[in-house]
Amino acid sequence: MYMENILIAENITKDFTGHRALDNVSIEVPRGKVYGLLGPNGAGKTTLIRIINHITAPDRGSVIFDGHTLTAADTACIGYLPEERGLYKKMKVGDQALFFARLKGLSKAEATARLKEWFDHLEISDWWDKKVEELSKGMAQKVQFIVTVLHRPKLLIFDEPFSGFDPINAGVLKREILKLRDEGATVIFSTHNMSSVEELCENITLINRSRNILSGPVAEIRERFSDNSYELSYIGAPDALAAAVASAGADIISGGVDPLGNATATLRMPRAEAVRDVIAAVNAAVDIRAFTPRIASMDDIFVRAVETSNQNTENNPTL
Repeated sequence: MYMENILIAENITKDFTGHRALDNVSIEVPRGKVYGLLGPNGAGKTTLIRIINHITAPDRGSVIFDGHTLTAADTACIGYLPEERGLYKKMKVGDQALFFARLKGLSKAEATARLKEWFDHLEISDWWDKKVEELSKGMAQKVQFIVTVLHRPKLLIFDEPFSGFDPINAGVLKREILKLRDEGATVIFSTHNMSSVEELCENITLINRSRNILSGPVAEIRERFSDNSYELSYIGAPDALAAAVASAGADIISGGVDPLGNATATLRMPRAEAVRDVIAAVNAAVDIRAFTPRIASMDDIFVRAVETSNQNTENNPTL
């Protein structure tokens, strides 16, 4: 039977000595999507990832994978690239990759064929017979990425996969992740890089202080956190614009003239339905070139959600 969500974690709680790493956390990961798992350092993301990988078990709660309770056997269908990762420095790159591929259940012949294809694709074939210690950090990460995806798992989990990559190679990896998604894989993507979230993720969960404080589709969350403000590009006198905006009951948050001579301003509406009145007033005072809603960035959302969560926790310590 087809399940819309490939992974469901329900009411996960995990305690370590003197510390609650996860407190009743639930997530639902849609099949065939890139799912962002976000949060400050120490929030509990890595603990949740380790539970999903069956490395550790929750004290309470359950994990459903592909329609059934997660078992150790399911790890064969999961590819995991942890943030703290390493290779055996004295081994040859090809031998190291083959070793990990065989651990995933591939025969030597099949593993060799797939590895050669990936090494050619990511332009690292010349490093097959080099020792791992000769690799740059970026090269080593490419090898580890290949080993993670080689057995074509249903679920891929990447923890800070672009750490240490230059922009060009980060772009290469982003394209490969999206290609894997298009081919049917589901991706859980843990990161602090909010621009990568905007580029890749369709759904997110934000964990803070061991709790899930925000979940949902990225587009809906960005719209929900928008503050009813708009970006205006215009031709005319700033004073005339200011008077028109004030007459309509709106505010100018910022404004100026860019190096090309284009006048811009950010306007905040007193209420959503005031947009028509503001446009009419502004249009009578200046020549409008563009008027577009300002959508909250993931950076803004991350900061605001975490700050609000922290304030609520401090005001209500028992929450």
